[in-house]
Amino acid sequence: MYARRSSDLPKAIAFGAASPIALLGLFLLFQAVTIRLQFTETALDIYRSETLIRRFPYQDWQNWEIFWTSVPILFYFSEVKSIHFLPIIFDPKLLRTCLEERCPKV
Repeated sequence: MYARRSSDLPKAIAFGAASPIALLGLFLLFQAVTIRLQFTETALDIYRSETLIRRFPYQDWQNWEIFWTSVPILFYFSEVKSIHFLPIIFDPKLLRTCLEERCPKV
């Protein structure tokens, strides 16, 4: 019969805590490789590979924000009917430039 050593417990806890973080990292890596934002004259288009998966017309936007500007990790924007949160998996300075150019804050 195998007796669990007391030193095995911290390893199991560390593995249990690290697993969700590692899965989130893999998910964000996949998103960074496959998702592309395109700022057009009238809308923010989101592509997965070459397929358009969503279009957000600027005329429906009410507000946008990049959270934690010292370490930008989250992009928020609200439309008339819904709000959206996107992890920043792209250049935050370029994102801000495109947002200010296409959809200036009021």
